[in-house]
Amino acid sequence: MGPPPAADEVKIVILRTTGGEIGSASALAPKIGPLGLSPKKVGEDIQKATMDWKGLNVTVKLTVVNRQATVSLIPAASSLIMKALNEPVRDRKKEKNIVHNGNLTLDAVIDIARIMRERSMARKLSGTVKEMLGTCNSIGCTVNGESPRDIQSAIDDGEIEIPEE
Repeated sequence: MGPPPAADEVKIVILRTTGGEIGSASALAPKIGPLGLSPKKVGEDIQKATMDWKGLNVTVKLTVVNRQATVSLIPAASSLIMKALNEPVRDRKKEKNIVHNGNLTLDAVIDIARIMRERSMARKLSGTVKEMLGTCNSIGCTVNGESPRDIQSAIDDGEIEIPEE
């Protein structure tokens, strides 16, 4: 066991977890045990922070300063789209291979793209919107009642205007 971390040293731990559930302490222990934190307590903090994302996989960023962990969420495109679909919370142990056949409006997809904008590699917002439409396609939901693929090609042809920012 090494020396304790310096007083004002900032450590960042990023992990995927299911929202609203206490992850197993055994999964957290190897990541945060060396930082001098209790895995059980951090698991409860993560659960509190992810309550509105119940049942969805979310990426959590733990910032550790002076042996105090602060939890912040890093939203993923698929998690944001699933949340926008407003599906009922499912029991992960019983229901497998669920089909997300909901319908989103293009405005909702543009809002999600604005949230994801800084993490996107696209030059314009329209490119980020097309990334989100691709995620909608892989999840299996429709946008404005039609296939996300059709809307992507309509954006390419200039039939659908996407605002600049």
